[in-house]
Amino acid sequence: MAENGVQGVVAGSVEVVGTAQRRSFSDTYKRRLLDEVDRARPGEIGLILRREGLYSSQLAKWRTWRKGMNNANKGRQRGNDLLAKNQRLEKENARLKLKLRKAEAMLELQKKAAEILGYDDDPPAADGSDS
Repeated sequence: MAENGVQGVVAGSVEVVGTAQRRSFSDTYKRRLLDEVDRARPGEIGLILRREGLYSSQLAKWRTWRKGMNNANKGRQRGNDLLAKNQRLEKENARLKLKLRKAEAMLELQKKAAEILGYDDDPPAADGSDS
Protein backbone atom coordinates (compact mmCIF):
# COMPACT_ATOMS: atom_id res chain seq x y z
CA MET A 1 0.00 0.00 0.00
CA ALA A 2 1.23 3.45 -0.83
CA GLU A 3 1.67 6.37 1.42
CA ASN A 4 -1.56 7.74 3.03
CA GLY A 5 -3.44 4.58 2.06
CA VAL A 6 -3.97 5.63 -1.57
CA GLN A 7 -2.73 3.12 -4.11
CA GLY A 8 -1.00 4.22 -7.27
CA VAL A 9 -0.48 7.82 -6.22
CA VAL A 10 3.00 8.93 -5.36
CA ALA A 11 3.25 11.85 -2.99
CA GLY A 12 3.97 15.10 -4.80
CA SER A 13 2.76 13.90 -8.20
CA VAL A 14 -0.86 14.93 -7.76
CA GLU A 15 -1.71 17.80 -10.05
CA VAL A 16 -4.29 20.23 -8.77
CA VAL A 17 -6.62 21.18 -11.57
CA GLY A 18 -8.26 24.59 -11.33
CA THR A 19 -11.97 25.00 -11.56
CA ALA A 20 -13.42 24.78 -15.04
CA GLN A 21 -14.15 28.07 -16.69
CA ARG A 22 -16.97 28.67 -19.11
CA ARG A 23 -15.84 29.55 -22.60
CA SER A 24 -16.69 33.00 -23.83
CA PHE A 25 -16.88 34.08 -27.44
CA SER A 26 -16.35 37.53 -28.87
CA ASP A 27 -19.10 39.29 -30.77
CA THR A 28 -16.94 39.24 -33.88
CA TYR A 29 -16.50 35.47 -33.64
CA LYS A 30 -20.25 34.94 -33.18
CA ARG A 31 -21.11 37.13 -36.17
CA ARG A 32 -18.47 35.43 -38.35
CA LEU A 33 -19.69 31.97 -37.42
CA LEU A 34 -23.37 32.87 -37.91
CA ASP A 35 -22.55 34.29 -41.34
CA GLU A 36 -20.69 31.09 -42.21
CA VAL A 37 -23.62 28.96 -41.03
CA ASP A 38 -26.06 31.12 -43.01
CA ARG A 39 -24.03 30.47 -46.17
CA ALA A 40 -23.67 26.73 -45.46
CA ARG A 41 -25.45 24.16 -47.57
CA PRO A 42 -27.66 21.49 -45.98
CA GLY A 43 -25.58 19.09 -43.91
CA GLU A 44 -22.61 21.44 -43.52
CA ILE A 45 -23.86 23.11 -40.33
CA GLY A 46 -23.10 19.99 -38.29
CA LEU A 47 -19.58 19.90 -39.73
CA ILE A 48 -19.03 23.55 -38.77
CA LEU A 49 -20.32 22.95 -35.24
CA ARG A 50 -18.09 19.87 -34.76
CA ARG A 51 -15.06 21.73 -36.17
CA GLU A 52 -15.61 24.62 -33.74
CA GLY A 53 -16.62 22.41 -30.80
CA LEU A 54 -20.02 24.06 -30.44
CA TYR A 55 -23.54 22.86 -29.79
CA SER A 56 -26.62 23.65 -31.85
CA SER A 57 -28.19 25.25 -28.76
CA GLN A 58 -25.36 27.80 -28.71
CA LEU A 59 -26.06 28.55 -32.34
CA ALA A 60 -29.75 29.09 -31.55
CA LYS A 61 -28.90 31.48 -28.70
CA TRP A 62 -26.48 33.37 -30.91
CA ARG A 63 -29.15 33.76 -33.60
CA THR A 64 -31.49 35.22 -30.98
CA TRP A 65 -28.67 37.48 -29.80
CA ARG A 66 -28.03 38.67 -33.37
CA LYS A 67 -31.73 39.32 -33.91
CA GLY A 68 -31.81 41.38 -30.71
CA MET A 69 -28.76 43.35 -31.81
CA ASN A 70 -30.43 44.13 -35.14
CA ASN A 71 -33.61 45.23 -33.35
CA ALA A 72 -31.58 47.37 -30.97
CA ASN A 73 -29.96 49.11 -33.92
CA LYS A 74 -33.37 49.63 -35.48
CA GLY A 75 -34.59 51.07 -32.21
CA ARG A 76 -31.72 53.52 -32.15
CA GLN A 77 -32.38 54.38 -35.75
CA ARG A 78 -36.09 54.91 -35.01
CA GLY A 79 -35.09 57.19 -32.13
CA ASN A 80 -32.81 59.17 -34.42
CA ASP A 81 -35.55 59.36 -37.05
CA LEU A 82 -38.01 60.62 -34.46
CA LEU A 83 -35.51 63.19 -33.22
CA ALA A 84 -34.89 64.44 -36.75
CA LYS A 85 -38.64 64.53 -37.46
CA ASN A 86 -39.24 66.43 -34.21
CA GLN A 87 -36.57 69.00 -35.10
CA ARG A 88 -38.02 69.40 -38.60
CA LEU A 89 -41.54 69.89 -37.20
CA GLU A 90 -40.33 72.43 -34.62
CA LYS A 91 -38.59 74.39 -37.38
CA GLU A 92 -41.72 74.28 -39.54
CA ASN A 93 -43.85 75.33 -36.54
CA ALA A 94 -41.61 78.35 -35.91
CA ARG A 95 -41.78 79.29 -39.61
CA LEU A 96 -45.59 79.05 -39.62
CA LYS A 97 -45.87 81.10 -36.41
CA LEU A 98 -43.78 83.85 -38.02
CA LYS A 99 -45.97 83.72 -41.12
CA LEU A 100 -49.09 83.99 -38.93
CA ARG A 101 -47.69 87.03 -37.08
CA LYS A 102 -46.96 88.71 -40.43
CA ALA A 103 -50.49 87.97 -41.69
CA GLU A 104 -52.02 89.34 -38.47
CA ALA A 105 -49.88 92.49 -38.77
CA MET A 106 -51.02 92.93 -42.38
CA LEU A 107 -54.67 92.63 -41.28
CA GLU A 108 -54.14 95.23 -38.57
CA LEU A 109 -52.49 97.52 -41.13
CA GLN A 110 -55.41 97.07 -43.52
CA LYS A 111 -57.89 97.88 -40.72
CA LYS A 112 -55.99 101.05 -39.83
CA ALA A 113 -55.77 102.10 -43.50
CA ALA A 114 -59.49 101.53 -43.96
CA GLU A 115 -60.19 103.57 -40.82
CA ILE A 116 -57.99 106.43 -42.01
CA LEU A 117 -59.51 106.41 -45.48
CA GLY A 118 -63.00 106.24 -44.06
CA TYR A 119 -64.01 102.91 -45.48
CA ASP A 120 -66.91 101.37 -43.64
CA ASP A 121 -67.13 97.71 -42.77
CA ASP A 122 -70.90 97.82 -43.15
CA PRO A 123 -72.17 97.01 -46.64
CA PRO A 124 -74.46 99.56 -48.34
CA ALA A 125 -78.16 99.32 -47.53
CA ALA A 126 -80.09 96.83 -49.62
CA ASP A 127 -83.23 99.00 -49.90
CA GLY A 128 -81.98 100.57 -53.11
CA SER A 129 -81.42 104.05 -51.77
CA ASP A 130 -77.97 105.49 -52.23
CA SER A 131 -76.84 108.07 -49.75
